[in-house]
Amino acid sequence: QVQLVESGGGSVQAGGSLRLSCAASGDTISTKWMGWFRQAPGKEREGVAVISPRGGSTYYVDSVKGRFTSSRDNAKNTVYLQLNSLKPEDTAMYYCAAGRSGWVGSALSTRNYDYWGQGTQVTVSS
Repeated sequence: QVQLVESGGGSVQAGGSLRLSCAASGDTISTKWMGWFRQAPGKEREGVAVISPRGGSTYYVDSVKGRFTSSRDNAKNTVYLQLNSLKPEDTAMYYCAAGRSGWVGSALSTRNYDYWGQGTQVTVSS
């Protein structure tokens, strides 16, 4: 079983940057697709970014393309999400998740992930 712990969130002004980390323990994530999701108050959790097991492929929701970058270091059992050019609408709790086998539908769908971290808050002020 995989345990995931996110860190790196905080409060920044619009245009600022943050780097989120997601450290895994209990099992290797080197064979797993990893996803980043976010949830703002009163809204559904949405997929933000997905990265393949070796990091060769990444996918992003349209609203963050060109601003967010996902990466991973399998030797450290850690994935990262670099957030640049932040906007107030990026304010949310950010979660990382480990992908399950046998996906259905979009890689950004929450139903394709079975282990979740507790989240780290990102707040962007205008």
